[in-house]
Amino acid sequence: MKTLLMALFCVTAFSGVSLAGKAVSYEVDGRPFEGCMEKAAPHAPMVLLVHDWDGLTEYEVKRAGMLAELGYSVFCADLFGAGVRPTALADKQKCTGMLSEDRPKMRALMQGALDAAEAQGLNSENCVAMGYCFGGTAVLEFARSGADLKGFATFHGGLSLPDGQDYSKTKGRVLILHGSADSHITMDQFATLANDFEKAGVPNEMITFGGAPHGWTVFGGKAYRAEADKKSWAQFTNYLEDVLK
Repeated sequence: MKTLLMALFCVTAFSGVSLAGKAVSYEVDGRPFEGCMEKAAPHAPMVLLVHDWDGLTEYEVKRAGMLAELGYSVFCADLFGAGVRPTALADKQKCTGMLSEDRPKMRALMQGALDAAEAQGLNSENCVAMGYCFGGTAVLEFARSGADLKGFATFHGGLSLPDGQDYSKTKGRVLILHGSADSHITMDQFATLANDFEKAGVPNEMITFGGAPHGWTVFGGKAYRAEADKKSWAQFTNYLEDVLK
């Protein structure tokens, strides 16, 4: 009941927010969601892009456009619900907390977004999932579920392992891009994740950027670090070239 009430709060509290870009409406378990798509050439490799804790915004749309210019089809997932774009700190915490407390739901929403992308004709069989901050948390959750993707990548994403989980079912290659000055997601968590990957035999690359705080890729934000953004984007696009054929 608590999860249901929180879901209703998130849906009703921020209704009426419009999303620019090529919007795609879809449903997961009867609830409406609104993603965004950039469709490249037929059969082009695909990136499933997952938003931060403020929901799917113009930031993700811009990143999708940058990937489309490189020849990738992109589907921006919506994990909060159509029109749910929280701005206040407490509201962001409620929307992300709801999913952090319900990991099966988080996995179902990730799968629902992937299914929606496939329904739009995107190539889900040659796909990498990537996410920013909270989106990175969701991407690693999807990786642990055994989702059959070519890879999983995170930018300043959550790295801690929920109780009772491991990476034994993970398929594909994982890329972790992390700021060593991140006070929210520590280097201790980074090191623990490296051990978790090694224990499970997960192919991975884990890269840190000195002086980069949490959220260093967000254009115009106080934490934005241009050099780390440029270098991490280059690492990510090189990774895509290697993983998606």
